[in-house]
Amino acid sequence: MRTALALIGLLTLGACATGTVGESRYQRELAALEQGCRDRGGVLVSTGAMTGHPETEFACHISGPATRIDR
Repeated sequence: MRTALALIGLLTLGACATGTVGESRYQRELAALEQGCRDRGGVLVSTGAMTGHPETEFACHISGPATRIDR
């Protein structure tokens, strides 16, 4: 019984320790989305949605002349 409780305690502590260091998945996805938008000459704007997924919460607004020709 004591061994089972110790194991449960260790697993709980292990679960709490993982994922708390560094950036969250949301922050990483948002940073990648922002960088991709900036690379295309745009800026991220909010769509007003609150989904927990940056790709649906933000859109890349690109202003300037439209062209399909790479320079």
